[in-house]
Amino acid sequence: MKQQLKQQLKSQLKTQLKRFILILGDQLDLQSSALRDFDPKADEIIMIESANEAQYVWSHKAKIALFLSAMRHFAKAIEKLAYPLTYIKESPLPIVEALKGQILEKKIKRLVCIEPGEWRLKQAIEALAKELDLELEMRSDEHFYCSRQEFVEWAANKKELRLEYFYRLMRKTHNILLDKDGNPEGGQWNFDQDNRKPYPKKGPGIIDAPASFECDAITKEVLAFVEKSYPNHPGSLESFNWPVTREQAIEALNYFVEYRLRNFGVYQDAMWTDTPFGWHSILSSALNLKLLNPREVVDAVLVAWKKYALDLSTIEGFIRQILGWREFVRGMYYLDMPKMAQDNYYEHQNALPKWYWTGQTQMSCMKDAIGQTLQYGYAHHIQRLMVTGNFALLAEILPQEVCDWYLAIYVDAIEWVELPNTAGMALFANGGRFTSKPYIASGAYIKRMSNYCNSCKYKPEVRYGEEACPVTTLYWNFLIKHREQFEASPRTRLMTANLKRISDEDQKKIRLHAKKILAQLDSL
Repeated sequence: MKQQLKQQLKSQLKTQLKRFILILGDQLDLQSSALRDFDPKADEIIMIESANEAQYVWSHKAKIALFLSAMRHFAKAIEKLAYPLTYIKESPLPIVEALKGQILEKKIKRLVCIEPGEWRLKQAIEALAKELDLELEMRSDEHFYCSRQEFVEWAANKKELRLEYFYRLMRKTHNILLDKDGNPEGGQWNFDQDNRKPYPKKGPGIIDAPASFECDAITKEVLAFVEKSYPNHPGSLESFNWPVTREQAIEALNYFVEYRLRNFGVYQDAMWTDTPFGWHSILSSALNLKLLNPREVVDAVLVAWKKYALDLSTIEGFIRQILGWREFVRGMYYLDMPKMAQDNYYEHQNALPKWYWTGQTQMSCMKDAIGQTLQYGYAHHIQRLMVTGNFALLAEILPQEVCDWYLAIYVDAIEWVELPNTAGMALFANGGRFTSKPYIASGAYIKRMSNYCNSCKYKPEVRYGEEACPVTTLYWNFLIKHREQFEASPRTRLMTANLKRISDEDQKKIRLHAKKILAQLDSL
């Protein structure tokens, strides 16, 4: 009886103790599990704008503005619900330091949060809880189709961790694009081969622009603040047009499925000068801030498939990005951190060329991809993987510098999605932990998939000499250097077979010219 009474008193005391519910800038979801049992009488939400988050990598102005505007709009939505909220504006402190100050001031003993999308922040919150003897409840992020635990269990007995097998499991688990017998729609799991076309030779023609959003008072205030507070940061705010509220995100989704989805599939890998968005959805930032849920995105695409009689290859190609790759890299990130951030399989040590921050290079492909990135904070996956990423790998740049650049420069870059894509896929820094080969290509690939080479001083077909495309020279240099590795794998053996067609003399000239390029990367 005494014990029962003791437990009762303990339980009552627990309910009286105020809880802090920490909402981070990429967790802007009113349906979040952090708010599931929210008690306005006993709990308080805390949100923190931290200058440290904008500065630990040299963040694009548009990325800073997007986070701040979305956070302030979310705070407004919370206030409408009459939930108690402490909102710390423009703090110079790191998030955890600002949080610590509030916890001590208000004598908080219990902290609830969703598991952060950054390993660094997760560790810092756990360390703070230990330091202050806080009762920490770090809840799993239910935004995703696949929980961290489910991914760990899937990965546990696998010899190879490959997207394709995981993606098929996700399709089956969630009954997506399956026929009545449980087989894949259209008789195959993957229509990737149908989704790799370049634009016609005359160009892409008229492309419906992404949904447009007028800046309201909150966003205008944020843009002015960012311009004033971060004047030396890269990028421009002039083209800022990102959804910053749940309503705008839904509008962007509806607009995409109605006007742009139809041509997404076939041209998803295509590139063209002054065509920054192509037919892409531009929904990644809204998804990664949790303004959109991946389930509603997939559902909207499935509805559009039937409604507009769209090609299955387009639908499958898009859903694979959401249900497959996005979920897969998140699982890999938490499986392999913190080692993933330090991996450097090829032991590359070159510094990132300065023009990655300015776009001032004579290579047309890099100039266009980086130029639009500086203007919008966006480039699509092939521009990232096969232009800026491909060059960084071939130029033997230190992976950590490249990863910091991607994290800084793209508005949709949150570490759980950015790091596996950059270090693991673009740079092969983990030696093929979840990819079967390094994704490398010569200038010929860029010529095939774009019009960049038409206006470039360098010639993609020339392997060495002053006219040679640096991408081409470095590609062949990379193959020569790592010949044994490439010959050992059936996936890459064909690439080295092409080396046999190049004379020993020409290979020497390639190596010499590559050495020259690598010594003066800043001047390309």
